[in-house]
Amino acid sequence: MMSYVFQTCLLLSTLSGNQQCTDSEILNRYEFQEVHMGVQWSIVLYATDKPIANKASQNAFARIKELNKILSDYDPESELNQLCRLSGPGKPIKVSPHLLKLLKKSQALSEETKGAFDVTIGPVVRLWRRARRQKKLPDSQRFEAARSKVGFGLMKISLPNQTVELTQKDMRLDLGGIAKGYAADIALSVLKEQGITRAMVDASGDIVLGDPPPGTCGWKIGISSSDAPNAKIDRYLQIHNMAVATSGDALQHVVINGKRYSHIVDPHTGLGLTDQSRVTVIAPDGVTADSLASAISVLGPERGMQLLNQKPGTACLILRHEAGQLRAYESNCFSCYELEQN
Repeated sequence: MMSYVFQTCLLLSTLSGNQQCTDSEILNRYEFQEVHMGVQWSIVLYATDKPIANKASQNAFARIKELNKILSDYDPESELNQLCRLSGPGKPIKVSPHLLKLLKKSQALSEETKGAFDVTIGPVVRLWRRARRQKKLPDSQRFEAARSKVGFGLMKISLPNQTVELTQKDMRLDLGGIAKGYAADIALSVLKEQGITRAMVDASGDIVLGDPPPGTCGWKIGISSSDAPNAKIDRYLQIHNMAVATSGDALQHVVINGKRYSHIVDPHTGLGLTDQSRVTVIAPDGVTADSLASAISVLGPERGMQLLNQKPGTACLILRHEAGQLRAYESNCFSCYELEQN
């Protein structure tokens, strides 16, 4: 993202214990946690017994681990980083179906957003990470050199040949704004292949949901009307067979020369965003929710909502600081997914 961890104010609240399904099977609730892709993952599922639940969760986590070996920009031996090392002008490299699919989807969103979402952002993200640690802006010469290697038009994808060509030397790809949502989708599909349909996969705020818990109409997801750290949960979504993702900088930002910068980098400037905001997106799947939350953070409310309105089955809530006050922007459909509070 972009290789940053999205912090959220999302809270999972589901029914626990035994529940009676419509097919008369008794299902128990099980929860599993592991760290992958640099963040905490949680799988909540309903199964008839613990051995079935254990096997299903282990297989799902194993697939996430496999995907990390493909998509990580931190692992020097990942397929993504091998592509960056081996490709260059006139050197297309054949890639795996997972990487090809995700890069193609990323490229399509880059074209839609005119570069507000751009996975070629890796060179400036690396400089910005260092700038955040040192609390000073990047050296101007190194910064301009890094920016010259950024631009979604510099990546050429051939679906027939299953190849990717990076047309500038020393380009670096970063899938942080889309990879977790994609991996969560795959993990849920692994659970479904094993007969587990009532499940939730949470990649530290990128949440993908299957069928609802037994006896309910959906998974209950809490959000806050504030973007402050540890803010009170005061609104609830109730959704199933969909995904929700949040992008925000409440916990990850830095002040340099009196100016507040987000960990989320604008591909157009190469710097962290200065518009303090939190974006929550509901979408049909995790890869869409994750990438749209990233893109809308950069686009801002007006252009972000225009983009969202072109995507069927999506909704969005944007919290944004303007003139010293917190302002909320909601898409027309967002309240349709809310659970009425008594």
